[in-house]
Amino acid sequence: MTDTLEASRTTPTVVPAPPLLAVRNIEVVYDDVILVLRGLSLDVPKGAIVALLGANGAGKSTTLKAISGLLKTEDGEVTRGEILFEGEPIAGVDPDKIVRRGIFQVMEGRRIIADMTSLENLRLGAFTRRDREVDADLDMVFNYFPRLKERTGLAGYLSGGEQQMLAIGRALMARPKMILMDEPSMGLSPLLVKEVFSIIQEINRDLGVTILLVEQNARAALSVASHGYIMEQGKVVLDGTADELRDNEDVKEFYLGGAGDQRKSFKNLKSFKRRKRWL
Repeated sequence: MTDTLEASRTTPTVVPAPPLLAVRNIEVVYDDVILVLRGLSLDVPKGAIVALLGANGAGKSTTLKAISGLLKTEDGEVTRGEILFEGEPIAGVDPDKIVRRGIFQVMEGRRIIADMTSLENLRLGAFTRRDREVDADLDMVFNYFPRLKERTGLAGYLSGGEQQMLAIGRALMARPKMILMDEPSMGLSPLLVKEVFSIIQEINRDLGVTILLVEQNARAALSVASHGYIMEQGKVVLDGTADELRDNEDVKEFYLGGAGDQRKSFKNLKSFKRRKRWL
């Protein structure tokens, strides 16, 4: 009995590490009247790839803009809840300050500067830095994307896949702790999608960069993510490990191609029960 008591006293309590990014029950309103996000919550652990999935219009891109501070450019704001990065609130912080804290967003549609060269675009990604290692990081980017080194002309003449690589490379030049990626597979051929997602996985593994990945291509996203959240109508309706989501029959039907053109909605399923913490 005494030995048992002594063991209980000496066994350390394991406290889970707090997530790098924590979104807690946020609501986002545009133009003071349009409610887009409705009590959304999610966690992104340090060093992980987390997928945020859902149909077009579910609120995925708005979630990223709320995190990166870009809502202000579209007359949107977080009106409820909190967003914590490394334990510090960032909701409402200016985008350039959020970049300096370590979050960089790769926008939907790439948003590269078409009339600048690839090299100039990459250097633009390092605009918040004051160190002398920018040239070394350029070599690192070219190691991941060797074809960018060969493209010396204007970035507007790059192919869609090369522009996506340039956008990711520009993000790396900021030396981010976390990258928010919005639809990296958009407009790419299946072969290029596979290549880009393979590089995303390498970046996460080699550099330890945490990634929150917004995608409609659920199959590609779950092939690299460790955890996923599914959104509908501005809220999370299901989450789990990538394996759990891949094996979920409803996810297979609605997001992995099992339903053909007859895609349904989770909210219409009597058998589907949202987890209590999302209610």
